[in-house]
Amino acid sequence: MRKVFVVGVGLTKIGRHFDKDLRSLFAEAALHAIDDAGGVKPQAVVVGNMLSSSLYQQDNLGALLADYIGLRGVAAFKVEAACGSGGFAVATGYSLVASRLYDVVLVGGVEKMCDYPTATVAAALAQAADAEYEVVYGASFPALNALAMKLYMETYGVSREEMAEWPVRMHEYASQNPYAQLRFRITLEDVLKAPMVAEPITLLDSAPIGDGAATLVLASEEVARKLSDTPVEIAGVGMGSDSVDTTTRFDLLDPLSVRLAAEEAYRRAKVEPKDIDLVEVHDAFTITGILSLEGLGFAKRGEAAKLVAEGAFAKGDKPEANLSGGLKARGHPVGATGIYQVAEITMQLRGEFPGVKASSPEVGLAQTTGGVLASTSVIILRR
Repeated sequence: MRKVFVVGVGLTKIGRHFDKDLRSLFAEAALHAIDDAGGVKPQAVVVGNMLSSSLYQQDNLGALLADYIGLRGVAAFKVEAACGSGGFAVATGYSLVASRLYDVVLVGGVEKMCDYPTATVAAALAQAADAEYEVVYGASFPALNALAMKLYMETYGVSREEMAEWPVRMHEYASQNPYAQLRFRITLEDVLKAPMVAEPITLLDSAPIGDGAATLVLASEEVARKLSDTPVEIAGVGMGSDSVDTTTRFDLLDPLSVRLAAEEAYRRAKVEPKDIDLVEVHDAFTITGILSLEGLGFAKRGEAAKLVAEGAFAKGDKPEANLSGGLKARGHPVGATGIYQVAEITMQLRGEFPGVKASSPEVGLAQTTGGVLASTSVIILRR
């Protein structure tokens, strides 16, 4: 296995892009990433996407998008792992370069969600739950995450006010991120008084529906040294899974997929949680972010929410968490989210992130998941 580096990044602002289709949105990010990598031509294209089939009746997405950006003929395919598709696409692109199959790979994620009513999008997203044992009974992701959040609060004696500190912080960070969807600040009272989605989850505990695309150019070390003065190494990759349905979990408050993916990534990167300076965690709902912090080893079980309320994981702490604003406020165009996270960590390590800047980071971690923490990838990056 050889070393793999990120040599180019490209992002679109997340929002309601009614004037762009899947192709043009992806092209905007992809061409920017290729330009950022010195105009190098990728030998393969890997696309992270969840909803092209269910919302747009479009399969064969890899070839479609490769052709659209002028790469007809290269290897191209889609990776799907629900909301974790982007992270798994990065892991796939990494493996193509690390294995010496290709020297340069474009990894992108794209999602168009705003062209349809919320109910239609919610039904499509619900397909990441167990169709036979959960979805058929009307279970939605807000409802399933609400069960976990309520159990967490009752088990560990965490107040609603303590849980609400997370989205307040995410909006503060997102207000300074030009790529973010929700660029406004909120208060603790705003979270508590927001419309109830699934008790105890309110609207402001939840990531918004949005359109967006993010891309990376990955390259071997030999190529990377020629293309970039600031290549960022993908130092470790880990992946894990859990039951898709929540009813058969060994422990709903033990994020098994996160823990196993993290252990694998730490081992491969030869680091420990204490070595991570910067992290982007998957916080589609407040409880998802809290459980992810614990599964990654940054807090003991039942302590993450209280630590956040006390100021931990903020700018100036270690690790600094979700300086982008996270899924909660940066936005969550599901299949692209994992790519956004890796791109943001890369930009932070380069010193180029346009929002809240990390405090001289050397090592960063991106964690994204599909379902209720059912399919997780962890990507560790090093300057």
